[in-house]
Amino acid sequence: MKLKSNIHAVLLLCSMAAGLASCDGCKKPVPVPEEYTAVAPAFEADTAFAYVERQCAYGPRVTGSEAHAECGAWLSSEFTRLGAVVTEQKATFTLYDGTKVSGMNIVASYQPDLPDRIIVCAHWDSRPWADHDPDEQMHKTAIDGANDGASGVAVLLELARMMQKEAPQVGVDLICFDAEDCGTPDWAKDDANSESTWCLGSQYWAEHHHVEGYTANCAILLDMVGGSGTHFCKEGFSLRYAPQLCDRIWAMAHRLGVGQYFSYDEGGFVTDDHLPVNRSGIPCVDIIGSDKTAGGFAPTWHTTEDNVRNIDRNVLAAVGRTVAELIYTASPL
Repeated sequence: MKLKSNIHAVLLLCSMAAGLASCDGCKKPVPVPEEYTAVAPAFEADTAFAYVERQCAYGPRVTGSEAHAECGAWLSSEFTRLGAVVTEQKATFTLYDGTKVSGMNIVASYQPDLPDRIIVCAHWDSRPWADHDPDEQMHKTAIDGANDGASGVAVLLELARMMQKEAPQVGVDLICFDAEDCGTPDWAKDDANSESTWCLGSQYWAEHHHVEGYTANCAILLDMVGGSGTHFCKEGFSLRYAPQLCDRIWAMAHRLGVGQYFSYDEGGFVTDDHLPVNRSGIPCVDIIGSDKTAGGFAPTWHTTEDNVRNIDRNVLAAVGRTVAELIYTASPL
């Protein structure tokens, strides 16, 4: 993902937001007592952390690489083991320089026959280039993507374990998007707007849903949700497309006692997988981490330091508990 700087695109997207369907299934917070008791099964942070480690053990999951293929096969088998109906949506993606690579989105569906559905998604690929590393000699080195990639998928896997144990009242689709982080590297930029080179898997999914006629009431994207020193502001496009859902997520985090990670401040506009989802007509909020001290993305972003050593179980738990509670308090429409 990248920070958005093209104001013309921002204005265009804001005008498009008015035509999107509202998130009727998610827009109104459920009234709760001052002392809130969670209804979702327990989110196990240690298990989520182990899932981060397992993904990173394959090495950088660069789309089209051997490590990527091996990790993808494991993800599909793990979601299947956890009781999901798994769809592998295979596709060929074209990178910024014309290179074509093979990849796939992985969709793990729970209670696929239920009409009322919630999407929780993340990207499972890792950046081919550490183009923000302080050491310029490392700029063409692939990153582990422990936070930027693996952390979001780890939360999805832990949610899958929870739903296998206890089914919620709504259908849930956990989607691992591919090729999110293949966007134009800094050294190759020759165009002020390289947005289309990012989020290739979610772009493909938005045009070719995994089920014909598919729709969902709302969606939540998880990106960089495990880094040390992370907190979450309300991302700009999320507020434009799905403000009610955004409010509900942040309110739930504070009810659960993890509000210290969820700031009510408004963040910047970020090019991420939620944009194609929103453009397909499904309101989607991006829970994306930023650095609590310095602002902006975490200092490990697109560097070789994005590894397991810089993952915080407490951050994983804060996000996982919040999203789980939203799933388990959602009622059929």
